[in-house]
Parts: sequence; C-alpha cells; structure tokens
Amino acid sequence: MDSCIFCKIIAGEIPSVKIYEDDLVYAFMDIAPINKGHVLVIPKKHNESSSTIDEATAGRMFKVGSQIGIALRRECDYDAFNLHLADGTAAGQVVNHAHLHVVPRGVEDGFYWNWRQLKYEDGEAAEIAEKIKARLAKKL
Repeated sequence: MDSCIFCKIIAGEIPSVKIYEDDLVYAFMDIAPINKGHVLVIPKKHNESSSTIDEATAGRMFKVGSQIGIALRRECDYDAFNLHLADGTAAGQVVNHAHLHVVPRGVEDGFYWNWRQLKYEDGEAAEIAEKIKARLAKKL
C-alpha cells in the first residue's frame, strides 16, 4: 500500500531500527516507546486488521513477539512484557497496518493500561458466549 508507513518501512523507504526479519514478519523498535525497548512486530504483507492475517503469519508474529519479550527480560533486566494488538480505531489502532506491540515492563515503570472491570447481569456472559461460539462454528 503506497501510503502505509509500515509498508514503507518494510520497503526500506523509511529508516527503522530492525530487530528481526524473515519471509513473513518484520520487527523494529517503536519510535515512541511506552518503555525503552518497545518493539513492533508486523506482517510483511499489508493487512489493516488482524482478522485478515493468515494463520501462519499471525502465529509467527506472536512467536517472534514472545521471543523478543524474553530477550528484553533477560538482556535488558525487565521484569515482564506485554504483547498488545489493537484491532481497529476504537481499540486504539493508530496505524492501519496490523501490528503487535512488545512492551517491556518493570514493576515500577509507571505505565498502566487503565482497564475497568464491569460486571455481567445474570445470564449475560452465557448469552454472549453462545453468540461467539455460534459465529466461530460458522467460520470453521
């Protein structure tokens, strides 16, 4: 895609600090990190949504992301890491090329996801679960 910043990074038109590359994925340092060492893992083929990424590429993204997270823990003295993928603007996706964030974490790094905790009404969780299972069955 001509206007996609991540496609331009893969093509070498925009510089990046590359961490890893193979036939399916490209990993590079985020230029606006949550914590130092924050890496993005992207499919080399343009996909705006994670729902359009083929299974092999999606699996590779998470495998490489986990390996990078482990490397950050061991080599950069972090306590943990988050793997975060936002699918769609409402979920916080800013660049319309699917990407997996590998965010190194420290116990006192000061970053919080700010998740709220809602409660289900009686039977609501089961009703939603049935809808999900029905949709999954249609795709299989």
